[in-house]
Amino acid sequence: MTGLEGEAIAAEFLIKRGYKIVEKNFKCPVGEIDLIAWEGKTLVFVEVKARSSSQFGGPEGAVTPQKQEKLNRVALAYLQQKRLSTSLCRFDVVGIVKAGHTVSISLFQNAFEGKSFL
Repeated sequence: MTGLEGEAIAAEFLIKRGYKIVEKNFKCPVGEIDLIAWEGKTLVFVEVKARSSSQFGGPEGAVTPQKQEKLNRVALAYLQQKRLSTSLCRFDVVGIVKAGHTVSISLFQNAFEGKSFL
């Protein structure tokens, strides 16, 4: 499964749950965030992790502390670029395992804490 395929599956999954996607693959010099969406009044930065099996652990386990720090820096850059001053932000992780024709999707809301959103 490609990253783009996983992100498309995740976006459709989130939209069905009421999220409003505002950015896909936001890039800046610091890095990239897969999806950015509003869920109600909360701005959600979404990391999508897709795997073809869970043999070596679920995809969400790939969001290491180092990856979390990088996502935090990209989120702060996004907030500055868009001139958003909201403290209502969170990080979600969507884990996707596609084995053959079977797709399993897991949503981890507020998967880790962001820093310096004030």
